Amino acid sequence: MRIVVGTSAGVFHDSGMLASGLGEQVTRQLVQYDGTLFAAAGDGVYRSRDAGASWSRAGVDAGEVWTVGISPHASGTLYAGTQPAHLFVSQDAGETWREVDQFLQTPGADKWCLPNSPSGARALALAFDPFDPARIWAGVEVGGVVASDDGGAHWRANWVGPNADVHLLMPHPSRKDVLFATCGYGRNDDNPAQPALAGPYRSDDGGATWRYLGDGMAKHYTRPMCIDPRPPHVLTVPGVPDVRSSIRDTDGAQSMLYRSEDDGQTWRSLGDADHSPSAARLTAVAPDPEVSGGVLVGTETGEVWRVTHEADWTRVCDGLPAVQSILASS
Repeated sequence: MRIVVGTSAGVFHDSGMLASGLGEQVTRQLVQYDGTLFAAAGDGVYRSRDAGASWSRAGVDAGEVWTVGISPHASGTLYAGTQPAHLFVSQDAGETWREVDQFLQTPGADKWCLPNSPSGARALALAFDPFDPARIWAGVEVGGVVASDDGGAHWRANWVGPNADVHLLMPHPSRKDVLFATCGYGRNDDNPAQPALAGPYRSDDGGATWRYLGDGMAKHYTRPMCIDPRPPHVLTVPGVPDVRSSIRDTDGAQSMLYRSEDDGQTWRSLGDADHSPSAARLTAVAPDPEVSGGVLVGTETGEVWRVTHEADWTRVCDGLPAVQSILASS
């Protein structure tokens, strides 16, 4: 298995070597298209054609890039989301980019914000409908789910139930119109002092309405999640008590790893004796490409763990900066 790890200070291989060309920039997401890797980094999108060993800049000159996504339908089409919240598209595998101007024409976009941040809201999440090539979702922190049904020509926005603070969006691989979201506490309306309900949510109608899934979690502030592309499409979500939970807290981050085999109806812990809860915050999660239902988990203390369905934890690497993203291939 080959693992590439995006961190708060560059991209690393599981051997612990820092990749060249990207420096020590924060790297929040890693994706792969046709043998080429793409990274969402502090000053743009980067590209690697040698499995992540070296990187070159591939555009997007507009603030910090928080997410990069690849359309499963249109060959060579990529999107990138930034802070401030803008959306960019490339139709030639990252050679050139243009801004999706219609994105900021979404009704209510003038209210998107990140409390106490002069940099503005973040376009944090991208998701593509597996069944409808024209449907795209973007998650805005704080602004909600911004959706297009016509390939990005027009956009509309709505909250995730009572929540506008969207961290991640993922469609179900085999169930049409089923979409998952992880959310924080933020609001962008007239009631900022009334925090929203943080945690995971599910929509069964393409994002029009949402159901809260966090009742079965003891720790339900959520950011990363992953869905196994293989049946039964296991959903894995780390949770913490609060947005600032960290190993620096008196009792540690109190982070838990949760697994659901029924689309979030019920959850069970994937923690072993040392991770029930984990003192280090669990900051990234990805499917294990070699073990159905297994996951790879990154931590704020620079570790990557391989976790099985039976909750056996094996350390893959450590000594890295805080892990932000994991890309694994067999």
